[in-house]
Amino acid sequence: MTNAVFLIFGATGDLARRKLFPAFYSLYRERKLGDKFAVVGLARRPRSNAEFRQDVLDSIKEFARYNVTKDEQWESFAEHFEYMSLDINNVEGFRELRSLTDKLDAKFEIGGNRLSYLALSPELFGSVSHNLKAGGLQETGGWHRLVIEKPFGYDLKSAEKLNAEIRQVFDEKDIYRIDHYLGKEMVQNINVVRFANAFFEPLWNNKYIANIQITLSETVGVEERGGYYDRSGALRDMGQNHMLQMLAIMAMEPPGRMHPESIRDEKVKVLRSLRGFESSDEVRAHTVRGQYAAGTLKGQALPGYREEDKVNPHSNTETYFAARVFVDNFRWAGVPFYIRTGKRLPVKTTEVVVEFKNVPNNVYLAKKHKLEPNLLVFRVNPMEGIYFKMNAKQPGSEGTIVPVAMDFCQSCQVGLNTPEAYERLLHDAARGDSTYFTRWDEVALAWKYVDQIAQAWSERSDDLQSYPAGTWGPERGRKLVEEDGFRWWPVNGQDEGEVAWEFVQR
Repeated sequence: MTNAVFLIFGATGDLARRKLFPAFYSLYRERKLGDKFAVVGLARRPRSNAEFRQDVLDSIKEFARYNVTKDEQWESFAEHFEYMSLDINNVEGFRELRSLTDKLDAKFEIGGNRLSYLALSPELFGSVSHNLKAGGLQETGGWHRLVIEKPFGYDLKSAEKLNAEIRQVFDEKDIYRIDHYLGKEMVQNINVVRFANAFFEPLWNNKYIANIQITLSETVGVEERGGYYDRSGALRDMGQNHMLQMLAIMAMEPPGRMHPESIRDEKVKVLRSLRGFESSDEVRAHTVRGQYAAGTLKGQALPGYREEDKVNPHSNTETYFAARVFVDNFRWAGVPFYIRTGKRLPVKTTEVVVEFKNVPNNVYLAKKHKLEPNLLVFRVNPMEGIYFKMNAKQPGSEGTIVPVAMDFCQSCQVGLNTPEAYERLLHDAARGDSTYFTRWDEVALAWKYVDQIAQAWSERSDDLQSYPAGTWGPERGRKLVEEDGFRWWPVNGQDEGEVAWEFVQR
């Protein structure tokens, strides 16, 4: 159980509606919040408490894992929610907020704990932090924590400036930089599979693994985020955080102890070991960027990126990013990590594929048969699960060898209702568990790596390749893997209404 007053800045925004309010309700239903908490919604627009609570109810009905009706349980939950109109540049408003939180603290016997969640643009993080201090909200006797959403800056320089502003108010241990992918069930399961099974860890190195492929694909375009996305692009929006974080989890060494800092220390070692680029030509040899043009998906015509709302019609912003990444340490020397992410791709999915080295092709069965390599696949989203592909004799045949898959489909389990990523991370932040939040040195190292790529791309625009919406990106993305003698393994995304989970052979 957690006692705290949660301050939600940006309470009328999309993130609060889709993720945060449903997360609070799920935590309440599962008794992870108890009764000694309060949530204060903060935004500029005027709103009464009754209107705010109706907004919360509507969001829960649409997005929460649990059904809700206006009954006694809902009323007991809703009374913990208050709304206050706040101009974040007005210190006096923060003093009024201090008075409100003190009243809620006394009402629910909370004990002075405060968690401020900034669902705002990153350029506002510093000023809000300073006004929290100036308004007396850091002087309540309990702990004080700050949760901030990505993007944490737009490059290393802006991230350093932002971090310096926040650190004038909050200690590093109290800053929780949220990356919701780290809250996903199967991302957290990766280390359990690695470190809790004796037959995997001895194979988890360059002697037995040929390559690792990480795919994060989206079928949607930029939607209403055109203005933001055109300043960001796939590299900054997905590569700097989600992709490099998943790579670090796959490549990290076993932590010395199960402590948040030990785990984050090992991820930092991976990011420090990323092979940099000596020149712009080297960046272009190992990376691909693309932008979707008009196309079709499932018979529906789709506009090109430059035709989207709030996008510059001459934009060179990438909507697809792929890279060949190397981790230069003893465990991974010579093993390519292929990462790719993009919008308007054929399937919405997040998967991590570990391709093991094949058996020697001049001995026993391999001499007679063309054997497929073994694959270990973590399905992160939208279906959750793990499968292992191995070679076996086809039943009834005269020694024909075929690939077969051993599946664990977590999403197929009847009655399974796993927590959403924001539920886990919100609960972790309130409990003071920073394991699945990014530390400053992780953020800085990721920006340092990504900035090299962005700088090389900015020097010329002729390497931006177009791809039709509804396809798997530029042809160069496929060749990036084929140059090393490999191929992208097909991701097994599910069509709506599909139940079976089958391995798809190309």
